[in-house]
Amino acid sequence: MFILASGLALGSCTLFRKREKIPVVETVRTADSPTPVTAARDLADVMATELNLSPEQTTQVREVLNRTVKQANAAKATFAPKSPQLMTELKRINTSSQKELQIVLGPTKFKQLQANQRKMAAEMQQRRQ
Repeated sequence: MFILASGLALGSCTLFRKREKIPVVETVRTADSPTPVTAARDLADVMATELNLSPEQTTQVREVLNRTVKQANAAKATFAPKSPQLMTELKRINTSSQKELQIVLGPTKFKQLQANQRKMAAEMQQRRQ
């Protein structure tokens, strides 16, 4: 009787039961994927460090980048991927964002931003991994 009871207990116990393998699904971002909302924060942090921004400038840059991400994601949700309409809208959003950043940063730091864009992009890639 004891052997039967212990056998049933062990058989139904989750420690001894074979577990089902749950597949791991990795998220792969494509150019059509929405931009993560954390991207604006991360880029603002990288810019703050690289360009030696004041706390006020960092806050303003973060606001500009947050708006840019929201607008870009809305455009991606509205227009077909890689459509001329989407490309036009993203170009408009980018141009507007660049103008706002130029005002916030001033001419000297904006030139630094343009010169260091590749370096900052590489750092952003590292943060995502």
